[in-house]
Amino acid sequence: MKLIDTHCHVYDEAFREDMPQVIKRATDAGLELLLLPNINPNTLPDLLNACSLWPDLCRPMIGLHPEDLSDDFHSQLSELKSILDSDQADSGLHQYIGIGETGLDLYWDKSRLDDQIESFRIQIEWALEYDLPIVIHSRDSFTQLYKVMSDYRDSGLRGVFHCFSGNAQEAQALMEFGGFMFGIGGVLTFKKSTLPDVLSQIPLSKVVLETDCPYLAPVPMRGKRNEPSFLPLVAERAAQVYGLPVDQIAQITNANARTLFRL
Repeated sequence: MKLIDTHCHVYDEAFREDMPQVIKRATDAGLELLLLPNINPNTLPDLLNACSLWPDLCRPMIGLHPEDLSDDFHSQLSELKSILDSDQADSGLHQYIGIGETGLDLYWDKSRLDDQIESFRIQIEWALEYDLPIVIHSRDSFTQLYKVMSDYRDSGLRGVFHCFSGNAQEAQALMEFGGFMFGIGGVLTFKKSTLPDVLSQIPLSKVVLETDCPYLAPVPMRGKRNEPSFLPLVAERAAQVYGLPVDQIAQITNANARTLFRL
């Protein structure tokens, strides 16, 4: 069984001491691609280094996370946009396969909602300008997210609602945006999670799998540092939800990822 982890941070400092071993465990577990979303300008060098060390496995994205906005977030965005533009000028084709992760997060701090929305909209425009999928982070912000997304309903925007863990009504609303997939990870395996019931209402053609490592390790690894080699646990739980063989879950979600990110 081969799998694509569509959202993992293996370049994070949590893996600094044993990244080669983490990568080996990933490939041993059947991971064929690791898609790496960026957090801020300072994390991009480590992300690109991972892609340089494992070019057949790791693919980079570029973006600014809503929780990582500095006071002068326009400078952060300008720096990243300059890198994106230069990448196209050098090769004609982007090494970056997506924009993100970006989005809205009101879990810890609601005071910078306007800044988050502005940053999010700017990165949506990047995705449209370069015809790249966008990876959207949303926490405690569904209403605000839906409002922003509604302005781009007919724009051709495509991407992933990363780490989706919303309710059935939210899932139905987000399915209005036809170019988007739902990123499903370790939350699906949690004992008290309502996601299995919600996921059963989402067509498998709309699902990609992810770890979001080093966060949200699936059961029975919950509480430990997450890593890509744990993704089969998510695939196995998805197989139970959809009543399909796990290798079919892998085949379909991999195909979804390859189509969306043009891999």
